[in-house]
Amino acid sequence: MMQPIEWHPPLLTPETAMKHFAPILLTVGLATTISTSHAQQQPNPAVQGYAYGQSTLAKAPYSMADLKSLQTSLLFTEEDVKALRQSKAILADQTDAILDVWYGFVASTPELVYFFGEAKTGKPDGAYLEAVRKRFALWILDTADANYDQRWLDWQHEIGLRHNKLKKNKTDRAPSVAQVNFRYIPALTIPVTTTLKPFLAKKGASTADVEKMHAAWVKSVLMQTILWSQPYIKDGGF
Repeated sequence: MMQPIEWHPPLLTPETAMKHFAPILLTVGLATTISTSHAQQQPNPAVQGYAYGQSTLAKAPYSMADLKSLQTSLLFTEEDVKALRQSKAILADQTDAILDVWYGFVASTPELVYFFGEAKTGKPDGAYLEAVRKRFALWILDTADANYDQRWLDWQHEIGLRHNKLKKNKTDRAPSVAQVNFRYIPALTIPVTTTLKPFLAKKGASTADVEKMHAAWVKSVLMQTILWSQPYIKDGGF
């Protein structure tokens, strides 16, 4: 009987990310988006396009009851919320290092670089990547500290719209391709959460706590990508 193949992710630290992908980053023009300073990032509404909690956001087309049902289906409980809260203190000063790894993964994956490229030339847009990176850092902290209220739900809807052709590129006025194809959105749950696990283990948490935090992150990221998928689904199908 054929034995199952084990996958061991190569991108677990910013050092390995830069070692393996620096040539690629330089080739596609992403090197300027990788910061070598891992200073602590804090949520900042002054970041361009970061609109969490703003009254200008449209109300999400799914309800708080829908969110509760989704959480139940994902086996997402109060214990997961506690684990995410625990992870915030661990990850708060590591967001730049985490993003080095995630951007290294994107840079090494042509299927993903494409969505940050200029529509006419196909070349990656450095300004667009940098703008997204700033919001991505805040997303890490927001995920760890989510309240799962209407404000949070509305922000998930906005993020989904910004991946879809309805609003992609508008926030940053980027001359990029029209939308992120749906199939890549839930797929990114795996590389994002797999490469996050070593960062959860860096501050001395017990193995059991690291496992709980990681499991909570997997559920939370999948939950968010499901919510982001709504603009892609035909009416009545979500």
